[in-house]
Amino acid sequence: MSKVQGLWIDVEFCTGCKACEMACRQEHGLSPEQYGIKVSEQILNGGFTYNFVPVPTDLCNLCAHRNDEPACVHHCMASVMRHGNLTDLVAALEERPGSVLWTAKKKDATRARGTDVFAENVADGSESTEE
Repeated sequence: MSKVQGLWIDVEFCTGCKACEMACRQEHGLSPEQYGIKVSEQILNGGFTYNFVPVPTDLCNLCAHRNDEPACVHHCMASVMRHGNLTDLVAALEERPGSVLWTAKKKDATRARGTDVFAENVADGSESTEE
């Protein structure tokens, strides 16, 4: 069984409410310009089709400090997100073609200081000093 944690998102049924964005921002004290997850909009077929696609960013660490599911999953109003180990999430992916799986990058010591806002906030409870 995989110990790697991931996020499964059924993009077909995302309503674009952006509750995941707001929950993440609130959970981590992010500025309005920062996103742990960003809902992108796709307008297709001359404006007849709107798709909303929640995309985790490099700032996402799957709310590693929480004992529960990530804030985005907890607050998803359409219930189109799941969190768990990859082995279990692959089954959801097989059931729903067109859905996506995402995993967080492991923290890399070579990344520039200030790029891991969540680790700074969780470690000492302070706001990011990124300018």
